[in-house]
Amino acid sequence: MFFTRSTRRSFTARLAALLPGLGFAGMAAATPAWAAQSTGGVQKLDGDGKPAGKGFITPLIIHNGLIYIAGQGAHSRGNKSDAGKTPTIEMHTQMVMDGVKAVVEAGGGTMDSILQLTVYLAKLDYYDGMNSVFKTYFPNGGPARTTVAVAGLPGESLVEINCIAAVVRDAKKGA
Repeated sequence: MFFTRSTRRSFTARLAALLPGLGFAGMAAATPAWAAQSTGGVQKLDGDGKPAGKGFITPLIIHNGLIYIAGQGAHSRGNKSDAGKTPTIEMHTQMVMDGVKAVVEAGGGTMDSILQLTVYLAKLDYYDGMNSVFKTYFPNGGPARTTVAVAGLPGESLVEINCIAAVVRDAKKGA
């Protein structure tokens, strides 16, 4: 009779009371010391993996073993040697993917540890050109991905990408 009247809430409460005795709480606290800060384990970093200032947008956030990357656009990428050239989706995609790779690695991830990406295109017509460059960055298979066309992107970028990746190494030690 007890089990037929049991609710999910009461089951969850009983399970939660049991878990500390099984040692699961200690496993959850096994976060590396480098990943915790006084802000509850949230690290807000700049694009180089250094502590971010008080800016409006934080390029890189690490929390609970995940790396959250703010949108990377072509407007702030490249070595300016392409100045004067008509931008192509292939050119912009390469700039953006190079930026994504640099920021993910600064957070302790790799391209293979990217779990999810969202791609914003200035025109849906750019899909095939973006894909031709995009797939070169994921020779072992790509992450889950959503691609959408939007009305416009900052700085006249043709593509912007944000993502979530898993931390696979200590970014401060490089191992």
